[in-house]
Order: sequence, then C-alpha cells, then structure tokens
Amino acid sequence: MKPGVVALRAGLHRGWIEFRQTVTNVGQLVGWLFWPVLALAVMYFLRDTTVGGTDFSLGTHAVPGILGINTLFTGLIGLAFTLITDREDGTLLRAKATPNGMLGYVVGKVLAQAGTTVAVLLVLLVPVAFLFDGLRLGAVSSWATLAWVLALGMLAILPVGAILGSLFRSTQGLVPIMVLIMVLVGFSGVFYPLSSLPGWVEWTVQVFPVYWLGLGLRAAFLPDAMAASEIGESWRFLEMAGVLGVWGAVGFLVAPGVLRRMARRESGSAVAARRESVARRAA
Repeated sequence: MKPGVVALRAGLHRGWIEFRQTVTNVGQLVGWLFWPVLALAVMYFLRDTTVGGTDFSLGTHAVPGILGINTLFTGLIGLAFTLITDREDGTLLRAKATPNGMLGYVVGKVLAQAGTTVAVLLVLLVPVAFLFDGLRLGAVSSWATLAWVLALGMLAILPVGAILGSLFRSTQGLVPIMVLIMVLVGFSGVFYPLSSLPGWVEWTVQVFPVYWLGLGLRAAFLPDAMAASEIGESWRFLEMAGVLGVWGAVGFLVAPGVLRRMARRESGSAVAARRESVARRAA
C-alpha cells in the first residue's frame, strides 16, 4: 500500500479518535457551548421584539447567525488553538518524525475539528427547537441547505484556522484575531439586518465568510419571506457559494505551504524553548 494512502487512513483513524474524545469530554463540550447558550438565552428574552418592518421575532431572526458565529469560532479558532497547543507540547514534532506523519496529522486534526463543529451545532439546535418559534426545523429543504452551507463553510474557514495556527507561536497571539472577528460579527447582520447599515460597511463585511455563513444558516432556517430584509431581498445563494468557494480555494492553496514551512522549523530545541516560555508565564 502506498505511504500516502497509509497516512490518509491513519489520519481518518486519528480524526475519529480525537472527535470521540472531544464529544465525550464534558469539560470541553461545556467550553464550546457556554457562550452560544448564553447568547441564545439573551435572544430568548428578545423574542417579543420584532425585526423592523415585519412582525417576525428579532430573537428568532438572530438564532441562525449565532449558530453561524459559533461554527466559525469552533472551526477556525478551535483548529488554530489545537495546532498551537500541539506545537507547544511536542505532538506536532512527533508527527513530523514519522514518515508521512504530517499528512496524517493534518487530516486527523481537520476532520476532528470539522466533526466537533457540526456536533456542537446539532446539540445547540435541540434547545433552539423548544425555545424559538418560527424556525423551519422540520423542512427537508432546510436540512439540505444546512448541509451544503456547512460543507462550504468548513472548506472556507478550516484552512484559515490552519494558517493562523501555523503563523502564531502562542495562543495569546490569537487574541487580536478574535477581536477582529468579533468586530466583523458586530457588523455582519447577526442581530439586525445588514441592509440597515451604511453602504461601505455592507461591502466590507461581505468580503469575509462570517457574513455568508450567517446568511446561509438564515436561509436554511428562516421563512422565505424574511429574505426581504436581506441585501437584494434574497438569500443570494449563488454569491454565497462563490464567496465561500473562493475562500476555500485560496485557503487550500496557501495552507499547505504555510504548514510545511511551520513543520520544517519544528525541532526539539524549539519545543523546549516554548515549554520554558509557558512555564515562565504560568509562574
């Protein structure tokens, strides 16, 4: 059997093991679920407030966007944190020392994080179904839209997470990125229609996948009539697929080179230096 095939199979096995460990770890699940559950609770208390010009609940309108934000953070930031942590504790160095180990390592990490992202989303949909009226959770078309939007969304954000995890030497370095993402979230139409913002803001946020991921989940779960509150008064599936597809294509072109460069720089002395740095921060 070819070495590359063996590495891919090892990556699939590794991904399944890490995914199973994550979803059965109560502490990790609570960590992933805490903030979206808190945001959903706030939206529940806004259920009687309506979207401007409609009689539709503002709280319900924001639910798909909150799910999209959590998908972004779980996938992108989650993968970046994992790569940085594995560099600090030497896990990545051990993978590098194995023939084709980096291929199996990356495949496993990407699959585990993608699986965790989808699992967290599905878990969040359980309370959403009971707390919020007006969502199309029972329609087959909704789940079909959710499937392709999530697939394209994962292709768009996971390579970015891999790139960030390769570029930053510590998790503290990701803080500015998280702040930037939160700024984008604030202007991406999650809590109110984007069409109510200035034109230059509309064009800026549409460059990034966070807006399109939120729009895709709104298209999946909100009534078709709510498309009237969006830009162009439609869900713009073609543009959505185009932007997410471009992010995915560029990400998959750039990420392998960045990962290879990061792997080449890994050594026992580099791991020891990072461990010493972590120890000093903890002291």
